[in-house]
Amino acid sequence: MTDAYQVFLAALPDVCPADRRRMVFTADAAGRCEVFTWDAESRRVRQVTSSRVGTVHRAIDADGYVWWFDEDASGAGRWWFQRFEGGPRLPGLPGAPAGLPRGLAVTADGTVAAAVAGRRCTVVAMGRRGQVPREVLRTTRPCRLAGVSPDGELIALAASADDAVAVSVVTRDGRTVADLTGPGLWCQGFASTGGRGELLLVRDVGDGYALATWTARQGLRTHHWCTFDTEVSAGWYPDGREVLVRQDRHGRSLLHRVNLGTRHRGLVPTPAGTLLDAAPRAVGAVDYLWTATTHRPVLRATDGIALPPAGPAVVVPGRHTDCWTPTASGPVHTLLGLPEPAGSAPPPAVFLVHGGPADHDRDAYDGTVHSLVASGYAVVRVNYRGSTGYGPRWRRAFPAGVGHTQVEDLDAVRADLVSRGLIAGDAVALWGVSWGAYLVLLALGSRPGRWQAGVAVKPVADWAAAHRATTPALRALDVRMFGGTPDEVPERYAGSSPLTYASSVTAPLLVVGADRDTKCPPGQIRTYLQALTAAGVPHEAMWLDTGHDGYDGAAHVAVLRRSLSFLRARLPRPAPRAPGRPPAPAGGPRSR
Repeated sequence: MTDAYQVFLAALPDVCPADRRRMVFTADAAGRCEVFTWDAESRRVRQVTSSRVGTVHRAIDADGYVWWFDEDASGAGRWWFQRFEGGPRLPGLPGAPAGLPRGLAVTADGTVAAAVAGRRCTVVAMGRRGQVPREVLRTTRPCRLAGVSPDGELIALAASADDAVAVSVVTRDGRTVADLTGPGLWCQGFASTGGRGELLLVRDVGDGYALATWTARQGLRTHHWCTFDTEVSAGWYPDGREVLVRQDRHGRSLLHRVNLGTRHRGLVPTPAGTLLDAAPRAVGAVDYLWTATTHRPVLRATDGIALPPAGPAVVVPGRHTDCWTPTASGPVHTLLGLPEPAGSAPPPAVFLVHGGPADHDRDAYDGTVHSLVASGYAVVRVNYRGSTGYGPRWRRAFPAGVGHTQVEDLDAVRADLVSRGLIAGDAVALWGVSWGAYLVLLALGSRPGRWQAGVAVKPVADWAAAHRATTPALRALDVRMFGGTPDEVPERYAGSSPLTYASSVTAPLLVVGADRDTKCPPGQIRTYLQALTAAGVPHEAMWLDTGHDGYDGAAHVAVLRRSLSFLRARLPRPAPRAPGRPPAPAGGPRSR
């Protein structure tokens, strides 16, 4: 492995079900994300893939064969496999259609199921490794392969958690056994042992989230005794009796070990911070991927087995704390990073606006935060309404409309931090990616004068045009958020579209687009840039020859450098500041 860019994927290694010592993971390879094997006994690493665009999807089966999805610049491709020790690469399911990866599952006996999405439908195929598969079904509904029962007889397909049918269970010949209805139902996979085909789910129960299970005999059962107040994900232990639950709560993580039979629930001790991933292993062991704002991610195993080595340690500058801003809708949580004190004036600030919207900023290492604080800027990461980690009501709260609710929260936090003397009121920038970039554009246009600069990387800039050109899954999300299509509710799309407010933007703006982006298509970004030009708004554009989710570190570094240069030229130079203490958290809820 190299450390030129330290490309990092927030996921644990996949472990061979029959041999815990054999693992496959992704890491940096000359600036790209590629697949590697790890032998925990010999502590040897072997690079498996080398792609021009990088490789991220991978797996390992019970026989120790490594799987990966070889995709082109548009994200389409096929599955391949290779022996753990190396050798020729072979097509995993020869003859299966190419497309976008929508999941792979391999049973203990070597049965393989894979889903790929094409232009008009998603195809699920099933067969043996290296043999021509049989098509199980094809569907026009956006979905992903969420698991296969241990005997290979049942397949779980997950749509959006808020779809009318959130999870479908089908047989290997394509017959539907059950349609599990939402809203708020997340599929977590089949137990890996036993013949009962028990499926694990997480369910939104109004004020929290509960574990649920399904079997063909008992149907869907919600375990109301095991409820959590904020978002969770879960996975079976190998024995199929216990469940490991990872909880996101107020920007940090907790781990719980749950026995559904005895109704026992307890905490698994982990350091304070964020668990980017966690997986139960044999005999109660747990692997987890831990990080904090001041610590780069590290892999840890509670049973002491050697995991792939992390990158070199770094010293993160600045002082990092939490702030709570009281609002009429409830306190808004912010992770605040302040540069080292060196004078009396508050520092200029950059709001790093997270994407999603169903995501959140975490107490986790972020290279952009590191770079900005080291450059003398305060960094403000706001978990606005719509964010996860604060419960269902917070995630569903959009009272001012799509986008405008989140901009309200960003503006409230800006005013609060300025009034407390923590950031400079005349030197505040916004910086976001994807949905976060959309909020940057909307904030600059709908509330001009509050912000002095903006960086929008791969944004939604014209909702109606983006809806028509994006993926089927994102079109379905748009319909749920807006209550219809642009033809049915055009005023809602226009009211939340940055294009509507382009002529009102006053702050200089850097917009980054990607020519192969299918999620935030380039055409609607170009329309927005034309509107800025027509209105005489100062702006710059940068274009990448990538898709929405690039695996090449060089592109990320190029955007980071261009953005930092842009901000340095437009925000006042960081002023010297006197030594002081970081602010104490204020206004936080006792519980939510």
